[in-house]
Amino acid sequence: MSRRALRRLRGEQRGQEEPGLGQLGLEAGPEPGREGSPPAIPGRGCRGSARTGVSNRFELITAEELEDEPPSREERVDARLGEQDAGEGNNKGAVTEETEGDGQGDGEEAEQPDQTPVLSNKPRKKRKKRKTKKSSAGETLEDNDLEDIDSLLEKIEDTSGLSQQTQSGIIADSRPLLYVEHRNLNPENELKRYFGARAVLGDQRPRQRQRQYVRSTWLTAPKNTWPRYSKTGIAMQLVDTRRGVQYFTFEHHREYQQVQFKFLDAVESMDPNNIVLLLQMNPYHVDSLLQLSDVCRMQEDQEMARDLVERALYSLECAFHPVFSLTSGTCRLDYRRPENRAFFLALFKHLMFLEKRGCPRTALEFCKLILSLDPENDPLCVLLLIDFLSLRAREYTFLTRMFQEWESHRNLSQLPNFAFSVPLAYLFLSQQEERSELELSQAREKATQLIQLALIMFPSVLMPLLDHCSVQPDARVASHSFFGLNAQISQPAALNQLTSLYVGRTHSLWKDPAVMAWLETNVHEVLRMVDARDPLVEESEHKRKMRYQSAPRNIYRHIILSEMKEATAALPLEVTSQPVMGFDPLPPLDSIISYTRPDRTNHPSNESTLSLFFRSLLPNFNLQGDIRHDGDEEAGAGQDLNQGVNRLMAAMRDMLANIQFQEPPRDDNPEGDGDWD
Repeated sequence: MSRRALRRLRGEQRGQEEPGLGQLGLEAGPEPGREGSPPAIPGRGCRGSARTGVSNRFELITAEELEDEPPSREERVDARLGEQDAGEGNNKGAVTEETEGDGQGDGEEAEQPDQTPVLSNKPRKKRKKRKTKKSSAGETLEDNDLEDIDSLLEKIEDTSGLSQQTQSGIIADSRPLLYVEHRNLNPENELKRYFGARAVLGDQRPRQRQRQYVRSTWLTAPKNTWPRYSKTGIAMQLVDTRRGVQYFTFEHHREYQQVQFKFLDAVESMDPNNIVLLLQMNPYHVDSLLQLSDVCRMQEDQEMARDLVERALYSLECAFHPVFSLTSGTCRLDYRRPENRAFFLALFKHLMFLEKRGCPRTALEFCKLILSLDPENDPLCVLLLIDFLSLRAREYTFLTRMFQEWESHRNLSQLPNFAFSVPLAYLFLSQQEERSELELSQAREKATQLIQLALIMFPSVLMPLLDHCSVQPDARVASHSFFGLNAQISQPAALNQLTSLYVGRTHSLWKDPAVMAWLETNVHEVLRMVDARDPLVEESEHKRKMRYQSAPRNIYRHIILSEMKEATAALPLEVTSQPVMGFDPLPPLDSIISYTRPDRTNHPSNESTLSLFFRSLLPNFNLQGDIRHDGDEEAGAGQDLNQGVNRLMAAMRDMLANIQFQEPPRDDNPEGDGDWD
């Protein structure tokens, strides 16, 4: 039988019994008004009699309704303390539970109707404490069961965050691979873990409260120094939904398109001041912010460059669609649309600043966000960067999980960065003392197996890596042809770019003496396999010659954005010969254009290089003269040439005639007065 049924049954039994003298609070003695009795106080007798009566059924119903309310956590703790006090009282033998239940319980229940509407909640809690003391043996057993359930729930709540990290020793997270956490997008949270909240925040809190109109965002925190935000003309639309994946795109309104045309004119002028003037009129134009950020970074103004990128992210996030989610990993953006490229580039530039700032965990979260926007095509090729950020942030389980889940359909082992970083992650996992001995041995075996495969597949990585780490190889390794200079010369150009990028970016992670000792052991084991003519060595050489003929365009785009000197020097001529703009580096060849820039008619479209050269010297000179009508162009072709030559000669004569040579000022006193300024 439940506790509620027991309470109702007791209430009915008590209501049917006649109240005795003890229950009414009276004693068998002289009645009031008789001789020897104390005088009754006027106005208190009726109130006391109404307070002590229990024959009214409605009083018991009210008490039951109050008791049937679910107790709060604080009341449950009070009840447990009350039971402990009751147990101590029973051990002393002062009063038994049965006498308390028959004697004081009815009187206390009779006092409830008057106390409940007058007093606050405190008497109600005290009443529940007292009733806990006089519970029966059956209620005590039920309370013990409830305590056991509560204790089990508390243990589950305490260990829920740790239980997911212990399955199979390496991988235990049930969330999607590219799941993004909002709290990890804020670099201040990572800096607080390193330096403390007081050192990071300082006096920023009262300043942020002054501006109530600032919209809170996840990607960046708006600053007081920024201009006030207003609608910029950017919007996001939901294009399609297929198999649980939502496809979005940014759109530019007509006003924003006009600003975009002015920005392109400012870029062609090659004058950053024109971009500054444009930002004064449109402070949240995204492409202008990104382009000016590159100019500030070249001028060593890193703080201003980072601030401009954050402002661009803030402008784009304010235009998000209500359904667009940063954390779900199911929202896509097509990089072929020029309107979407600014968001990809702003995220990439922001994570590069975060990594240089010393926030690798936050940078890794932004890297996962970029990859989730287009994981199939990966337009910025962040797969070449995500392994480095995982090692820097010590997220070894994420890196190994990604390798295991994506190796079957993405062939991550064919990228030099994954081939070398994944065994390094397993090595670091094998050094964690909180894991079991079985897990540690499995991680060591996996690290040894993968690093040997990486050295066989990419032998050209070893010598540049040792050179960057300032480590001199031993005589056997230096003299062997497998890791020698021939391995670097014979590899394809595309593979040379990948290996140069990895060595230049990740060499600092290999400088640990324990890592170098582990690497040396495996290098000698690989040389033993090469000398034994293992078939795996010949197979890997055949794969290198067949697979790395040319690099895709997204790898070139990643190398340009990363600005690694070792990899930039290895770019082919067709990439370095064309102009690269910071707001749109190497646009896709199959771009989807939604609007085009109008043709400019203020200058002739068929000017030659010679004409442009003379116009740079003489701004008023025009080799073709006035623009003729379409019908007169063919008839006067020969006359145009003569007139152009005559204008050139006349302009040159005017320039020579206006040249005047000034004599240097004569000094009447060559020796001077002997005084120095």
